[in-house]
Amino acid sequence: MREQVLLTASQLKDACGEMPFIYRAGAWKPRTSPHTFQGAGNQALEWLQEVKRTYGVPVATEVATPEHVQAAIQAGIDYLWIGARTSANPLAVQAIADAIGDRRWENGECRLKGVLIKNPVNADADLWLGDIERLEKTGVPVIAVHRGCNHQPCWSMAHQVRTVRPDIAMLLDPSHMSGDAAQVPALLDKIAELGLDGAMIEVHCDPKAALSDSAQQITPKELRDTLDPILSRFSLVSLICPPDGVELNWLRAEIDELDEALLETVARRMEVSQRIGTWKKAHGVSPLQPERYQQLLERLKAKGEGRKGTALPAEFVEQLWNSIHEQSLREQE
Repeated sequence: MREQVLLTASQLKDACGEMPFIYRAGAWKPRTSPHTFQGAGNQALEWLQEVKRTYGVPVATEVATPEHVQAAIQAGIDYLWIGARTSANPLAVQAIADAIGDRRWENGECRLKGVLIKNPVNADADLWLGDIERLEKTGVPVIAVHRGCNHQPCWSMAHQVRTVRPDIAMLLDPSHMSGDAAQVPALLDKIAELGLDGAMIEVHCDPKAALSDSAQQITPKELRDTLDPILSRFSLVSLICPPDGVELNWLRAEIDELDEALLETVARRMEVSQRIGTWKKAHGVSPLQPERYQQLLERLKAKGEGRKGTALPAEFVEQLWNSIHEQSLREQE
């Protein structure tokens, strides 16, 4: 594992050249299953120290407990980051903030350069904002990291936080957002489009040999090949997308995400229709059940018109569901 850490750092240093970066690696990995790789613990901090000495780059690691904070600060780690599972728990974030406040000073100087806070696993902008506020009280600079939820962007949540707190940096985490290395380049385009401040990207010298998250990792060379065209477009994007246009891009990103979710929901509905068709054929039931559909339609029209937010006219709901119902009948044939 030490060899992978150092080799990745060496290749990353070569790939990035003069471009500044923070080298991050998880000493402790909060995993869903206890049978998966949990990180190398305190020993990994020694490897990060070696990376820092050898390549002269700041280093970061994830913390989930006050004990992690103490060990990381004592090891000279420059940045701490709090993952999505931890940020979902306000008590855990407060305990980490308290530990940072107790241990960040040495000889009158702050031993930390920053704390990165990922959004919670659930799309809760208020919870994320609360985490940011708790950490700010430590006096250490706070950086938000938008990693999405369940491999979906959740642009609405990030947009809300960015609107409320435009004064703090926000990074994009395309690796966890997609869970797929092939999608990382396209997501990185969002940095310029949405006026974000950078990215946290999963990079590994040999993703196939990685002990966790291998599907979403790219090599240092792939990172360089990905960044070159993106960086060359940043100046162009800033010309065609002035600050006022960033707000429109955020709204379009929300629409795109909703459209994709809507398409996926309709596709899943058709899959259930296919199963209903199989059952009806087996029991000699006609695909068309007019009374059942009319009850469904009336309920949906009433619900659409009675929404507390933007109401949906009954005529629109009827037209939309007639189209969905017609395709559902075709799926049952």
